[in-house]
Amino acid sequence: MSGRTVASAIFVLVLGSFFATLCDVFIKLAGSDVAVFQFTFLRSVFMCLILFPIVYIRYLYQPQSVVFVGLKLHFIRGNLWVLAGILLTLSLSELSLATANSVFYTAPIFIMLFGAFFYKERLSFEVVFSAVFGFIGILVILRPTEISSGMISAILFAVVLATNSLLIKKLPQSQDMFCGLCITQLFALPVAAGLAIWEGEAFQVDLLLYSALSSICSILYGVSCLIGYRYIASSKVTSAEYSGLIFAFLIGWLVFGEVPDLGLFIGSLFVILPLLYLSHQDVRRLRKEQSLNNSRSSLGAG
Repeated sequence: MSGRTVASAIFVLVLGSFFATLCDVFIKLAGSDVAVFQFTFLRSVFMCLILFPIVYIRYLYQPQSVVFVGLKLHFIRGNLWVLAGILLTLSLSELSLATANSVFYTAPIFIMLFGAFFYKERLSFEVVFSAVFGFIGILVILRPTEISSGMISAILFAVVLATNSLLIKKLPQSQDMFCGLCITQLFALPVAAGLAIWEGEAFQVDLLLYSALSSICSILYGVSCLIGYRYIASSKVTSAEYSGLIFAFLIGWLVFGEVPDLGLFIGSLFVILPLLYLSHQDVRRLRKEQSLNNSRSSLGAG
């Protein structure tokens, strides 16, 4: 699919959400007693092994100087990726697939709040409303009678994910996404390797398969976002990514025998519906601007 039409972009993003859910599935299949740091290191290694040949071929006949742009930012994002990978593994080892994913979908709320704080973006009533309802949704989903490491890890993962997403705005526009992702993973390797050595766990051969498959799914998700958002305004298609929550419900039930309860559905609605409303408002705003521009063009032509 080209992603040049709204329908094709939505299809690509839904497919990407499926791969993102599969990534979580492979991480969860690694088991609750997984060597977390070792697993995170292996995922970073496989990401580099998969991306490096692609980057080499794409940049073989292009200016090599582009590769070395934005290294400081890639270093920060690489270390944030290690933290996010650890938090993701910890949360999925304790929480059900659907519960963890429901909390992960609060990341857009943190993106809006952090955007207002760091980039001075306008914080409207609708954004505050979405944030409040999102946090209520978290409480309904988790129903924390006692605080667990899985709950904290899931919320912190959403925060780190939002932070890393905001840093994308500062990435050099001249640099290819594959190149940027590969450099980010290269910077992640030293910290991930150091943590794996410090962990001191025996090498787990079965982690090779799960880390490789989850890495492939992560890259496919990244590619789907690149295609889905390249030609179409994000506000028109971003709601398609929430299909990942449906995949999490279904796969959690079919693969892990997890049966979602009413609280999980209600909490998910508290998180998703306000975000869908914001997306709808953006679409209306874009249509008004387009209509106004068309009217001005008609007046100018007359």
